[in-house]
Amino acid sequence: MLDAIISGLSGLGAGVANLHWSNPIMIAVGGVLLYLAIKKDVEPLLLVPIGFGAILVNIPLADLMGDEGFLRTIYNMGVANELFPLLIFIGIGAMTDFGPLLENPKIFLLGAAGQFGIFLTIGLALVAGFSKLDAVAIGVIGACDGPTAIYVTSKYAPHLLGAVSVAAYSYMSLVPVIQPPIMRLLTTEKERQIDMSHVTHTPASKTTRIVFPIAVTIFGGLIAPKGLPLLATIMLGNLMKESGVVSRLTKASENEIANVVTLLLGISIGATMDGRLFLKGQTLLILAFGFLAICLDTVCGVAFGKLMNLLSGGKFNPLIGAAGISAYPMAARVVQKEGQKYNPFSFLLMHAVGANTGGQVGSVMAAAIMLSVLQGIGLVP
Repeated sequence: MLDAIISGLSGLGAGVANLHWSNPIMIAVGGVLLYLAIKKDVEPLLLVPIGFGAILVNIPLADLMGDEGFLRTIYNMGVANELFPLLIFIGIGAMTDFGPLLENPKIFLLGAAGQFGIFLTIGLALVAGFSKLDAVAIGVIGACDGPTAIYVTSKYAPHLLGAVSVAAYSYMSLVPVIQPPIMRLLTTEKERQIDMSHVTHTPASKTTRIVFPIAVTIFGGLIAPKGLPLLATIMLGNLMKESGVVSRLTKASENEIANVVTLLLGISIGATMDGRLFLKGQTLLILAFGFLAICLDTVCGVAFGKLMNLLSGGKFNPLIGAAGISAYPMAARVVQKEGQKYNPFSFLLMHAVGANTGGQVGSVMAAAIMLSVLQGIGLVP
């Protein structure tokens, strides 16, 4: 009996003895993510579970990502089969108001222009030696849409999920820091002062709001069927919201379902951040390309905004183009704040929200197109 106790006690501290050099570094990274979430309020709903998951998976011998580990069970339950990001998309759709976009449909072009950085980054990643599927997963960071990045990466490049997810959500939270310098660099002070508060549009009817998600789903599915799960879930959420007849489902999608899935998704992402797999030069390249993708998206959006300003005879504020990404509604607020620095009487928010919701749809369509192209060239079944 005594021998058994002594033998059992000898197992204590085995975790310390089996620490890989990368484990303490990743535990520290997990701590930094928790600090950013708790102290700096940077995407806390995701960074808290991601940071804690990163700490858990880097404790040796716990085997939480083994075949019977509870983190592996959660990962297989909703990340490996792409269920979690799709459920989150239903909640996003339920919280999104496409009204400003429907009132001014041409502003959707900014949402399309704001996705060009994705495709430019894919090309650069291919030049850097990444495989086609890896390059697509890296480029989609530029969508500035965490669920889209997670969906695409978990489906076609799961070994990059930790790096892509951390990059996507980190840069999304840094949009107020990343975008303003680019906006100022590409526009003149006169352009930034353009007042659009006098521009009004007829509010979209209830019928239009209801038909829109149905029409987008059908059209987008026919154009890029491989991405239909992404498009259909966000549009289903929006249809529930606009129909007004399933308020219980809408509220559940916005709150209970979204909260539970966010927790499980976050801790699953953290569980992919095992130091032995995460700490590679490749991870730094992914972070660099992700940053470049968001910068290029902003450049393309503002550049197209300048074109719209030219075509309108100088009546369109090109700053609005920066909102053509999917960081909803953060990018729209950045545009409003930046515009009022140069003209306190300029109110760009509603126009920027229209571009921002266009970017929300645009990022999903960009991913759908990429997935369908991959299928068309035979890279995926």
